Amino acid sequence: MALFDYAGLRREQEDRRRSGDPVQLGIGISTFTEMCGLAPSRVLGSLSYGAGGWEAASIRMLATGKVEVITGSSPHGQGHETAFSQIVADQLGVPFEDVEILHGDTQIAPKGMDTYGSRSLAVGGIAIVKAAEKVVAKARKVAAHLLEASEDDLEFAGGTFTVRGTGQGKTIQEIAFATFTAHDLPEGMEPSLDADAVFDPDNFSFPHGTHLAAIEVDTETGRATLRKYVCVDDVGAVVNPLIVEGQVHGGLAQGIAQALYEEANYDEQGTLVNGTFVDYTLPSSADLPSFDTRVVSTPATSNSLGVKGVGEAGTIASTPAIVNGVIDAVRHLGVGEVEMPCTPQRVWRAIQDARGVATQETPVDTHSPGAGLGSIDPNNPQGEVQ
Repeated sequence: MALFDYAGLRREQEDRRRSGDPVQLGIGISTFTEMCGLAPSRVLGSLSYGAGGWEAASIRMLATGKVEVITGSSPHGQGHETAFSQIVADQLGVPFEDVEILHGDTQIAPKGMDTYGSRSLAVGGIAIVKAAEKVVAKARKVAAHLLEASEDDLEFAGGTFTVRGTGQGKTIQEIAFATFTAHDLPEGMEPSLDADAVFDPDNFSFPHGTHLAAIEVDTETGRATLRKYVCVDDVGAVVNPLIVEGQVHGGLAQGIAQALYEEANYDEQGTLVNGTFVDYTLPSSADLPSFDTRVVSTPATSNSLGVKGVGEAGTIASTPAIVNGVIDAVRHLGVGEVEMPCTPQRVWRAIQDARGVATQETPVDTHSPGAGLGSIDPNNPQGEVQ
């Protein structure tokens, strides 16, 4: 509320109402807690879900010291390759650039449940962590043998096994090469540090947050304009702040579009009349303000990294925040409901209905694609241009 200047905007709202300004100000608030990280197989089973919710990962330590990571959670633009590489680099103590993430091909990654439900990091990322732990456990045995020390006397930090109290040590990449040559391995040990893991969490993760939107509504035309948007989300531990910000921004754009712009319209014969992106309204950056996004971190208790889902946070919260803001702007006129998307025509009609004015002569919805090309049929509930 402090970031948003809630008190100041409420004062401005009152000033506009007193002055009778045709452009009224509304404030929309949405506070949410969402079940994310779709995974626990027992829960899914109780819901007659068609599959489990676990996720699989494999790590291959190459003789060169490079690391190949195979994940069943296949990204399509969310930045998983970066975040997963960071996790592996941290877990194994190898350079970030030495990690390669492989995904999206069943010949490479035959096991996995893919990405949805904000589960990739909270489920797929933890499977990678568990595979990395197995790699370290195998490497510890080789390191103890080569350093002629007990495994219990070895410390592992920053990618190096060190004999406690001495300067003796070997990096995990050195161990990988020694394992590959297999010249001097512990008795009965296979020459491989590779490891597979599957993670099936006991519970979901529960991100939560509060979103506030300031909406200006022109009561003469019904046009709603988003003026300001502030949100604070708790997404647990953050692996990559820039990716989190991008995920929130993308979710906000999608949720705002649902509230103000996007709709599938059909004619009387059931034909989709806006089936291309020429006709279907998607917002561009010109239609949206700069977002003020902040993150607080309360670690999740359902996984070892303490991470929560973030991909859906913006979408979950923004739609009700926007609609609440639109209604708040005209609530004093008697409007209590506006159907999504809150197009200018729908908002204008809601205002006229609240005032008891007949809506037979309605303005053209100047925001919709093709507006102004024909007359509006007031009996058409979708408001398509005829």
